[in-house]
Amino acid sequence: MEHKPATSQKSRPRILSRNHMALFLWILLAIVIMAAAIYLLQDRFIYYPHRYSIAALIQAADEQALTLWPTADRAYRGLVSRSPSGDRGTIIVFHGNGGSALNRLHYLAALERLGFKVILAEYPGYGARDGHPSERALVADARATVQDAQRDFSGPIYLWGESLGSGVATALAADSTLPVEGLVLITPFTSLTDVAQSVYWFLPVRWVLRDRYDNVANLSGSGKPTAILAAGEDEIIPQAQAQELYDTLAARKRLWVFEGAGHNTWPVAPQEEWWQEVADFLEQ
Repeated sequence: MEHKPATSQKSRPRILSRNHMALFLWILLAIVIMAAAIYLLQDRFIYYPHRYSIAALIQAADEQALTLWPTADRAYRGLVSRSPSGDRGTIIVFHGNGGSALNRLHYLAALERLGFKVILAEYPGYGARDGHPSERALVADARATVQDAQRDFSGPIYLWGESLGSGVATALAADSTLPVEGLVLITPFTSLTDVAQSVYWFLPVRWVLRDRYDNVANLSGSGKPTAILAAGEDEIIPQAQAQELYDTLAARKRLWVFEGAGHNTWPVAPQEEWWQEVADFLEQ
């Protein structure tokens, strides 16, 4: 009877083991490289500003009967109507991570007709503003925006935060020294870390992300009335995150869900009834 050499059967597991080890090391190397890229380039994954020269912005604002506030130069913090009026208070809108304040004119159209002054806040590094966007820079600048609004306008101050702007608004709400009477969060998240981890589930995002915008933590001790508006078919921030954030709130709260709407397709027409409903909720 012919017998196969014993060494031929023993060598196969060794070859497979070496191949598996090499594959594992390549996968590990790829994960390390991708994690390093996210750490070094994360601002490019988070912030997508539209940039303008100050002259171009002034011209565009003039065409829309807007003015730069509180100054008419690169030190401006936002856009307001040329003759802001309204006796129900001031709403400061913090927009999402893309575009600029000039892309959010629908807030003016809807909220001024309800009797509010509206400030379309602009972030450092967006529009014609100097600076570089980061969580620390945006929150510090937004704090100064609220203080300037308190100085320039009378009545209560409400914060509206859209997407990334929800993280800015909740950070201000956590500051008890600021005169904030209520919050409206549009397509918000629990934290930016949760959003990033859900997208890059195979990477240690929680270890490398610098800007976290933790809405749950920011609102954990807040007693301010909070309205949350979620898009039912949000393809960027799952509606479940807005629901989870809502469930953690201990203050007076209300949830609106725009069924069938996506992250950037929720209803903005000024005649939509929800604008009035949200305004009434804040004033209850």
